[in-house]
Amino acid sequence: MNTERVSLEIGGIDVEVVRKEIKNLHVGVYPPSGRVRVAAPLHLDEDAVRLAVVSRLGWIRNKQKAFSGQDRQSVREMTSGESHYFQGRRYLLDVVETAGAPTVRLRSKKTIELRVPSESSRTARVAALNRWYRQELRALIAPLLAKWEPKVGRAAAEVRIRRMRTRWGSCNPDAGRIWLNLELIKKPVVCVEYVLVHELVHLHERHHTEKFRERMEALMPGWRLYRDELNRAPLAHEDWKY
Repeated sequence: MNTERVSLEIGGIDVEVVRKEIKNLHVGVYPPSGRVRVAAPLHLDEDAVRLAVVSRLGWIRNKQKAFSGQDRQSVREMTSGESHYFQGRRYLLDVVETAGAPTVRLRSKKTIELRVPSESSRTARVAALNRWYRQELRALIAPLLAKWEPKVGRAAAEVRIRRMRTRWGSCNPDAGRIWLNLELIKKPVVCVEYVLVHELVHLHERHHTEKFRERMEALMPGWRLYRDELNRAPLAHEDWKY
């Protein structure tokens, strides 16, 4: 499929425009930063795209305002007593200095225990927690795939995990590859399930067309509620690097 990408400033807002072989123009505002993306037919010129965005500026700004008002986690210093999220619940971190390799576990319904060598750096502690998060998300994905791939009627060739700044998930239909944002492990499980189903449906439908929405509705009637729950969940601070 032929695609063209350009960046425009419209009404003081940075807009990513992707021209492709589609019939209708689509405007989207995406969490967590309120990124604006326009998918436009190849035949539409820049003036037509600008006019379409200008006509939606009120809606775009309202969506961005909603995202900016979300709770955000402050910068984590990785010390005892800090709040950290796991599967939609808030836990207090307890850092235990000990010999040996770093380990992480849920010690109780309220505490994540991080065992690290004494004098370990913040970077090393973040890396240890990151590895645990990745392991837990990977373990969560396997049964969800077994549940949903037969229902969707498509199987992912591969599911990978990475930290993404502006998307909860992405799909490459040609390769059958799905990417999930590592931050999802901090969200309620139903949100992880929603994103996975969303990306599996993209193996049928590349774009957010009416057919895409019809498939989502048939498979997961409450998907819009789960999407809204995901976008209300606390976001990680931009400075928390993995």
